[in-house]
Amino acid sequence: MCRNIKPLFNFDPPATDAEIHDAALQFVRKLSGTTKPSKRNEAAFERAVSSIAACARELLDSLETSQPPRDREEEAAKARARNAVRFA
Repeated sequence: MCRNIKPLFNFDPPATDAEIHDAALQFVRKLSGTTKPSKRNEAAFERAVSSIAACARELLDSLETSQPPRDREEEAAKARARNAVRFA
């Protein structure tokens, strides 16, 4: 799985459309093996990103949990701490 795709479920505030689009873009880039498609493939690339973003939004909106929402800042601080240990 691409390391740049972050979990988006159960956060307060919920994931934005921009975050979901960015995750879909990373996924399509990983699948296609390219970060920028050729002009010939640009339309197909963008259709895939839009389709995956829509599916991801539908998934996130339909998931349920009994856990309290996670705090974005707290999770980001944990990630920074893990990276500091990993790359120290």
